[in-house]
Amino acid sequence: MTGSSRHYVLAAGGTGGHILPAFALATELERRGHHVALITDERGAQIPGKPDFMPAHILPAGRFGKNPLQWVKGAKAVWEGRRMALRLFESFQPSAVVGFGGYPSLPAILASTSADIPTVVHEQNAVLGRVNRLLSGRVNAIATAYPDVQRLKSAHQGKTYLVGNPVRAEVLALRDEPFPSYGEEGLLRVLVTGGSQGARVLSEVVPDGLAMLPPAIRQRLQVTQQCRPEDLDAVRERYRTHGIPAELATYFEDMQSRLADAHLFIGRAGASTIAELTAVGRPAILIPLPIATDDHQAFNAREMAKAGGARMIRQEKFESKELAKQIRVLADDPQGLANAAHAAWNCGRPKAVEDLADLVESFGGADMMDVIRVGGNNARGATQGVTAGQTSKILGAKRESAE
Repeated sequence: MTGSSRHYVLAAGGTGGHILPAFALATELERRGHHVALITDERGAQIPGKPDFMPAHILPAGRFGKNPLQWVKGAKAVWEGRRMALRLFESFQPSAVVGFGGYPSLPAILASTSADIPTVVHEQNAVLGRVNRLLSGRVNAIATAYPDVQRLKSAHQGKTYLVGNPVRAEVLALRDEPFPSYGEEGLLRVLVTGGSQGARVLSEVVPDGLAMLPPAIRQRLQVTQQCRPEDLDAVRERYRTHGIPAELATYFEDMQSRLADAHLFIGRAGASTIAELTAVGRPAILIPLPIATDDHQAFNAREMAKAGGARMIRQEKFESKELAKQIRVLADDPQGLANAAHAAWNCGRPKAVEDLADLVESFGGADMMDVIRVGGNNARGATQGVTAGQTSKILGAKRESAE
């Protein structure tokens, strides 16, 4: 533990992409001896994985759709959530508040900045999200998952820190495991996932794309694919017709073991997906979700693709023939596939949760020097909002124990 026990509030929206990094940070802060509370909405409260030690406070967040008539209702909900958050802060007295994006984080961050409580926002995507963009000028620090973040104003780079995106401990434990052995005669294990919004196009394209591979590759395929419930029977029949062994399900509880065995991933480019692929080091064919806000999935995929760890196919070009072409390039070259896995691994930031916790601890805490790893073109050290004893943030260095 670094310093004395403190209180922190984490505010996260009602999607797994926002809330799972919050759970990871909560676990790390609790390990260091701190007390943590969660602010979320009804959806967020239903997402599994919340640590037992962390109480959840459900606040109205408001929704701002395209219909202007909804804006007044949304604004009222945000204002009520802000009022409730201020009341929580009076009793809990947090040293800092950390927002993870999404509308449910908005009332909490508005409350913390108005109450002069040190505030950090964490951006999981390569495009600064709407709420984080709205609040970026008011917060003390911006933690990013990518070295190049779109929609981040240059005026805010002095308080921007590259930390990465925290991943589940069971996935991170695979980082030091070797890439599964793959040769010209061994199995080629393919993992396909797409989430609730992305699985349909994958279900339509992937089975036929795999069937177009040369027999020498097709006969060695072993597929694991997540599908929508309404697509399961049709996809199963496609694989049966093609003679390709495939295990299909709407959800895999042991996804980390599936990832550990996979030679190739095919799927969307969500922030959590990219973080896990790079943490473990798995080559990928990524199809960004075209309706993602600000096209952020395409920007998420760029770092991994540029490094050689992934190939990106836009959905309008995602056809069975193109998929087969890209798979064949990888499958025909075992060493090339291993090299792509290593390139993906090099993009990983396995210390993300520790670095984020370091950053959070540097606000409103004990009189000590914290050391924070940051890097990238737009990530620089900053001292805004820290106590006098926390005057040094050393870029790129290891975090030193302050116990």
